[in-house]
Amino acid sequence: MNNILNNIKKVMMVFLICFVALISYMTYFEIITGPQILNSPYNRRLWIKRNEVLRGTIYDRNGNALTKSEPINQETQKREYTGGSMFAHVLGYVDIKYGITGLERKYDEELMSSNVQDSIKSLILNKGKSQKKVGYSLKTTLDLDTQQAAYNLLGDNKGAVVVLNPKTGEVIAMVSKPSFDPNNLQNDWKQLNEDSNRPLLNRATAGLYPPGSTFKTVTAISALENIPGVQNRTIQDTGELPLGGGYTLHNFGGEVLGTIDFKSAYTHSSNVYFGGLGIDLGNDKLKQTAEKLFFNREIPTDGIPVEASKFPYLKPYEKGSIAQSAIGQSSDLASPLQMAVITSTIANGGILMKPHLVSDVLTSSGQEVRSVQPEQVGQLISVNTSEVMQGLMKSVVESGTGVNASVEGLDVAGKTGTADNESMGKYSPPHSWFIGFAPYEDPQVAVAVIVENGGQGGKLAASIASEVIRVALRK
Repeated sequence: MNNILNNIKKVMMVFLICFVALISYMTYFEIITGPQILNSPYNRRLWIKRNEVLRGTIYDRNGNALTKSEPINQETQKREYTGGSMFAHVLGYVDIKYGITGLERKYDEELMSSNVQDSIKSLILNKGKSQKKVGYSLKTTLDLDTQQAAYNLLGDNKGAVVVLNPKTGEVIAMVSKPSFDPNNLQNDWKQLNEDSNRPLLNRATAGLYPPGSTFKTVTAISALENIPGVQNRTIQDTGELPLGGGYTLHNFGGEVLGTIDFKSAYTHSSNVYFGGLGIDLGNDKLKQTAEKLFFNREIPTDGIPVEASKFPYLKPYEKGSIAQSAIGQSSDLASPLQMAVITSTIANGGILMKPHLVSDVLTSSGQEVRSVQPEQVGQLISVNTSEVMQGLMKSVVESGTGVNASVEGLDVAGKTGTADNESMGKYSPPHSWFIGFAPYEDPQVAVAVIVENGGQGGKLAASIASEVIRVALRK
């Protein structure tokens, strides 16, 4: 009898476990998995539902339409991207087969939402005939002219350009090359995915590169914050910094700069001076400054996916790597947006404004649904430090490595970067970098330019930045 009772208990326990497992799964599916499936861009029922509303238009800041939608039948509509490959990475795409990306995905709900009053008005104007509902529109912060200039200036090079308004965080331009035409995904998809140049990658936000001498900006900030009297520090730059173990750090091209102070070292981009600063600071302090400026963590944005930039943890005895990390080499990696954020912070008195792409959500008739207000991330560096850095960056363009970034009638401030890499093999040409802002007295734009394997940063990247600044400020 006891055996029978024990067997019944065992069977009941098995049924209880199965029942709990079933309830747990149903609860998990209802709360977690179900909504994900329902809202998935690959849910074909959702596509049929979404086609009840004609997708809203995306505009640039001046009202230029960057997208158009037209109904094909009851179940489908055609989404056209008027700028083609020029805006592909920043806007993303909507495709029934390949899903939704970029800004299209972030604001999918708004672009599919329609205004009741607009629907009634349409019904009246069309004498009672039912018309397709139209989704809300987006007014972006992007500027068509600046975007086009950046896109054209990059030419056939691989690279990226980011332009921010340092006072508001508005993204004025964001270009990545090579690009793709979102109007031709059906035909090009296989080729795009097989292309070793990775045209689907948004290099502006997810491309990680050695920042080269642009990172001396971070090292300079760290030195100002942690080494008393550093602005008065003078050294004899012989073009070489012995680091022990048979390793020596050299200036670019073997340049010998002689007697230099903090400002001269930054203006003329002395590896010897800044490598020495890196050793004096040590990895802990330099890493702390880098992380304060959003290395090793995600930059806060209004829905712009960003790959976190990297700054290494190094042991105190790794002097060679510490010196290299202070000049933007070693295992330092940064995205163009990361470097634009640092530049924007300096230009805005040490305050970072959250980068964002949308200024207003509008009804199809142009009435405001909601606006996106500028949002302060925080005071990342002191006002005094930012003022010193502004002056240093101005001297780079006035008389240093960044003279090619100058714009007639404007005071431009910036920093060049020439980053060693092995992307094309051991003797790859260096990446060309420039970061900067203008006008110096009242900064309106902050830029970051990277040209992969573009050579010395003071040449190609600085020249591109000059023209982009000129167009952005309508000079």
